[in-house]
Amino acid sequence: MTMQFEISEQESKKAKIPHEIFLTNLIFNHILLFVAIISASSLAKYVVIVPVFSVLSLLYLFYGAHRAKTKASWYVNGHWQLCARRSRVFLIMIGIMLTIFGIIWLVSGGNLRPQHWALGGAAFLPTMVTVLVLIIMESEALHHAKIGILPDWVKDRFPEGSLEPLVDEAAAAE
Repeated sequence: MTMQFEISEQESKKAKIPHEIFLTNLIFNHILLFVAIISASSLAKYVVIVPVFSVLSLLYLFYGAHRAKTKASWYVNGHWQLCARRSRVFLIMIGIMLTIFGIIWLVSGGNLRPQHWALGGAAFLPTMVTVLVLIIMESEALHHAKIGILPDWVKDRFPEGSLEPLVDEAAAAE
């Protein structure tokens, strides 16, 4: 469930920042840049740019979420916390994928054969699905930041200073 709040345009702009950063990391970095580097064999050595940019953007998101608890308005803090929670999901999925790749590497003795690549592809698929789902969720959250919507759990988890949600007259009449 979600609740809608009356917010200023300035709060809306500040609340969109974490979602824009996370979407840039997911779409530009993990999809466009990664595919461009992998597809051009002469650029393969630059693939290290992807995890470096990702770590920097995720660190900034976690730092921003920590800082928003004391420095930002309740609504802006809620969007930073929402984005930090989804960033943790992303990190967990990457950790699971890397663990599976590590196990495949150890089992193969460092000599990867076609069946090992197939297992690696099967391990990579859930990560790509997670990235796609996170892109959809963050795109929606970006829109929600603009129109004043937050999930219910934010008010439950951070009650101090919370705003009163707008009451829909049609819903109140029922």
